[in-house]
Order: sequence, then C-alpha cells, then structure tokens
Amino acid sequence: MESCTVLVQVGKKEDLMVQDNTGLTPAQLAADKSHRQVAFYLGNARKVHERGCGGNNYFGKLSKLGLAPVLWCIIIGLIVAYIHSVIAGQYNSNMTLLFGFFSWLGVFLAIAGLVMFYRCSRKDPGYINKNIRDSQTQRDDEPLLKRGLDNPELLAGNWSQLCITCKIVRPIRSKHCSTCDRCVEQFDHHCPWVSNCIGKKNKWEFFMFLILEVSAMIITAATAVIRVAGDPGSPASFGGWLNYSATNHPWVVSFVIMDLFLFFGVITLTVVQASQISGNITTNEMANAMRYSYLRGPGGRFRNPFDHGVRKNCSDFFLKGYNEDIEKVEQTSHPDEEMAIMHMTRSAVSQNGESVPLHANGADHVCADSQTNSKSHRQVSSSKCCDHSKKTDKTPLGLGLGLGRNNPSSRYARNLLPL
Repeated sequence: MESCTVLVQVGKKEDLMVQDNTGLTPAQLAADKSHRQVAFYLGNARKVHERGCGGNNYFGKLSKLGLAPVLWCIIIGLIVAYIHSVIAGQYNSNMTLLFGFFSWLGVFLAIAGLVMFYRCSRKDPGYINKNIRDSQTQRDDEPLLKRGLDNPELLAGNWSQLCITCKIVRPIRSKHCSTCDRCVEQFDHHCPWVSNCIGKKNKWEFFMFLILEVSAMIITAATAVIRVAGDPGSPASFGGWLNYSATNHPWVVSFVIMDLFLFFGVITLTVVQASQISGNITTNEMANAMRYSYLRGPGGRFRNPFDHGVRKNCSDFFLKGYNEDIEKVEQTSHPDEEMAIMHMTRSAVSQNGESVPLHANGADHVCADSQTNSKSHRQVSSSKCCDHSKKTDKTPLGLGLGLGRNNPSSRYARNLLPL
C-alpha cells in the first residue's frame, strides 16, 4: 500500500486511467486480485482528478452552505418566542428584580453564543495551503506531486500523511476534509450545522458557542417553567396544571419543549468536546485511533503522545485558543529503579567481607567515577570507615567488584578510602 501511495503521488494523471491489454484500469486490476484497499485508493484518486470543478455549480455551493442558516433561524426564533411569551407575558407586572435579571441573562447568553457561532462559521479552521493547480489545467504528463518526497515524515515511513488531493505532506494530526476539499490542521470534524470544519484555529469559538448556548437554554427553560408555575389561576394538581398551561400558555409550552429537545443534543456534544479537550485529542483521532500509528504504543495499545495532563491541556486551550502538537517526553528512570540499585549496591559491599558502618547521621554515599583509562573503575566512599581485624585481599569497588591489593588501580582506590 505504501508503494502504491508513492507511485500515485509521483506519477501522472494518465497513469490512473491507462488500460492494459484486457481493458482493465489499475483500480480494476487491484480489485480483480482481491486487493480491496489498493483498489479503493486508486479509484478514489481517479475520481479526484476527474471531478474537476463539480463543487462550483449551484448544488455544490448549496451543499457547502450546510445547515448554518437553519440553525440561525432556530436560535433567533427561540429568542423571539422567549421574549414575547416569557419576559413580555401577561403577568410581567409580577416580575421581581432578580427574576428579571435572570430572564434577560438568558437572552444575553444566547446572543453571545450567536456571535461565537458566526465567528466559528466564518473563521479559517486551519487550512493548509495546497500544492497543485486546478485538475482541468494540469497536463496529463505532469507529475502529481512535484516536491515533498524528501520530507522527513516520508523518509520515516509515515505515508498516511500524503494528501492525494492537495498534493502536500500534511502535518501530523491533520486530515483532508472532503466537504471543504482542504486539509485542516488538527482536524476535529466537519460540522454541517456550522457549515465549516472544526480545527485548530476555530475550535475555541466552537466550544464557547456550545457552552454559551447550553447555559442560555438552562436559564431560559427554568425561567419559563417558573413563570408558568407562578400563574395564580393554575390548578393545584399536576395534570390539571399541564392542561391549563397548554391551553393558556401555548407559546411558553412550545418554547420549553423545543428548548429541551435541542438541549439534550447540545449538552451531549458539549460533554464530548470537553472530555476531548481535557485529553488533547480530536474527534477524528478518537474515531480512527487504530489507523494512526502515532496513537499506538508498545504492544499496539492506544497511547496519546500529546496528552500532558488535564491541567496543562485545559490551560493551553483556554489561554492560547489551541493545543500545541508537542509530544510528551517519557521518563526513562523511576524512583523504584533507583532504590533497587542502591539496595543492590549496599548488599554487594557488605558481602565482600568489609562492612561500612554508618554513624548517627546515617548517610552513606555511593559514587561512580568513570576513568578514561583502558578500564572503568568504580569507587565507594562513605562518611567514615572503621578497621577490622579480618582483612581480605580485595577492595570492594562499585557493585561488589574487587581488585587485588597489589593492583595499581587498587592502590589508587585505597587512597580514596580512609582506613
């Protein structure tokens, strides 16, 4: 598959459409040989070059417009219905100052959410510049990828970072959006309700839009229910109260139903986004974790190298507006391993026949001095050493290694040890 990717990128457009003696194209030959992944890749590459400017017609522009106008109408309609039925209702004379504050607070949060919605829709999500001209003006004998084969990512074998459409070696964590027809840095997902991709440069606006709208929906729904419940003409029974509210306050009831219907969908998306932000991972990476080699650790298990902890991830996102693509540095040494080495050193020294007593301070120091001679020697120094009647012909060095007393190195070691 990697060889196929390279051949497609450095080849010519006509190579994808050439036929053999039996009239089969490369994609058809791959499918005939049961190479489904290669066949799908070649077929998709051919469609990209045959598509031309199909996205520039009326239906292409309409599909790119998405559902953003619909969402605009829904939010503005809910705001108007809320002001008309709840704030300016028939019992507005009974409104207290605190109740009025929270009533208008919901409107303010909803409008602030619309501002974030507009910024998220219009802002560049992190598009990566293309490296090609239009496919209709490209010659058939012109290489599809003119440069980039000496990229370090390709030399490392990360062929999945090649984009056949944009003809670039895209950065890690980026992905090509088929709707926007662009590669997006830190691609999260394409949101049809926003009519834009959610990426590195507009994810902060998207998340703030969700937070503001969820807060507005909670406040406005609670205010509407309190307003209807405070109607002096409503009956005491719950069933009678529901019937009375639907009859005398149809606009308020309709608003609450629509508000709660949207609330459960938006709060679910908000919780998912908050969880991913705290772990510095995108929706695309969560859905395709097994496809990306940088998300697999030893043994093929899932491992996120960009997770620096909840505090670091959240502080970077909310203060900078995005998270950097910096991999965390794994610690090679652990305190348990260091304690085990110290214990082995003490045991080895005591087994050589000479004990090293500790005084009241209880501090013994083990140091290793590497020499540039033909051999590397280790010395043990303690705060104090005492003489014993029983001597051995070995001087303990390092991890229980000894040298004869007549050895020149041992004489050098004895000079370091006060006897």
